This record gives sequence, structure tokens and C-alpha cells, in this order.
Amino acid sequence: MTYCVGMVMDRGLVLMSDTRTNSGVDNISVFRKMFHWTVPGERIVALMTAGNLATTQAVISRLEERTKAPEDRSIHSLLEVPTMFQAAVETGRVLREVVLETQEENGEQGRGRFTASLILAGQIKGMEPRLFLIYPEGNFIEASWDTPFFQVGETKYGRPILIRGYDRNLSFEDAVKLLMVSFDSTLKANLSVGLPLDLMVIERDAFAPTHQKRIEASDAYFESVSSGWSEALRNAFHSLPDYSFYREAERD
Repeated sequence: MTYCVGMVMDRGLVLMSDTRTNSGVDNISVFRKMFHWTVPGERIVALMTAGNLATTQAVISRLEERTKAPEDRSIHSLLEVPTMFQAAVETGRVLREVVLETQEENGEQGRGRFTASLILAGQIKGMEPRLFLIYPEGNFIEASWDTPFFQVGETKYGRPILIRGYDRNLSFEDAVKLLMVSFDSTLKANLSVGLPLDLMVIERDAFAPTHQKRIEASDAYFESVSSGWSEALRNAFHSLPDYSFYREAERD
């Protein structure tokens, strides 16, 4: 399992993903799930992956093949398409092709398997930063101010934090803190999501990562957020009014 979040803000985009692909007492694998391509001063396209590892690696490899030297580039390269919408169309097409090919190669056993979901984010010069959620079938939806963030993977534990804490006017620093709380809640509840985490901040009109970091288990700031959030929850719980078995009876 995995957990990835893409968030659109007034100032740009914030992305975070975990790196765990297998979990068990003695079977833990770490693979990067966040990738990006840039044309300095002109565009940045980032992708986060969740699902079958063979499928997602095949998708990334095919997209990477298209980003060769300019004279060899395909018109379908993420570095050549005219809009982020077209980038989502091409990425969805590649994902659908890989899923169908892999399922067909595996016959009956492959049906319903080898699927993946993707979060695509980025900006092309002269246009707005955009965020898309791409499904295994290749179709997709775009983020809006009504739906300003997307999650893939193990979404349920971290979603309430995002719903309560998100504001489009958040600073990048507060947005990162909000994502860390969301990921910490997920890590605490599900062993199939694990550190290290990958973080990328993309500021509007920068066309390059404004900030990138791999957050290891030893990261002091992440540990302070984790322990501080746990303590804040305990304090909030104890500050709530006490429930009484006898209050209603006394009123009667």
C-alpha cells in the first residue's frame, strides 16, 4: 500500500508521498513514488504513483523514454504537450496501455490486477498550476477549489486532517505541516505506509521545485510534529465536557 497527497494552493502546489511498497515483519521495501520533469523557465510536470509496482515503474519508464534530447522527443512527451490537460491525457493513455497489456499477458489471473492510480501536477508557462487524479482506466478528474487536494493509496486515516485544516491561503510552510500531520496519522494507523517520505513544493511560475526533501525516520522536525500532535490530541480530549451516566436521571 502507499499514501500520496497532492494539494493546490493559491501560491502553487505541494506534494508528498511515502516510499513503502511491501510490509511485514521481515519484508519492507522502499521505492520512490514521486517523479518530475522540467524545462527551465517553461514548465514543470510532477507525478506520484500508487498501486502495482511493476505497473507504475513501466508507466514511468515509458514517460521517461519520451523525454529524450529535444531532437528525438516525441510530440507526446510531457515536455512537449501544449497544456497540462494534454499531459494528463497522455499519462492516462500510457497507464491504460500498461494495465491492459499486463493483464492480457497474465490471462485470467491478471484480470482486475496490476492496476495503479496517479496524481499529476505541474504548470506550463502562461497557464495556471494544475492537479489531476488519473484512474487505472486512463480517465481523470482535475482539482478545483471545491476539491483542492487528491489522495491515492491508504487515504482514510489522513483525510479528516486535510478536510479540517486545509485553506487555499495557507503558507507553504503551514501546508507542509498539515501534510505531515496527515501522514503521521496514517503511519500510526497502517503499517503498509512508511517512512521515508518525499516532499516537493512547486511555487507558481517557478517551473522548478521550490523545495525538495526526503524525510527520514530520524528527521527532528517530523518527530516534533508527531509528538506535538499526539499531545495536542490528548489535551483536546481531556478539555471536552465529561459525560455523566447520572445527569439525565438527575434532571428527571
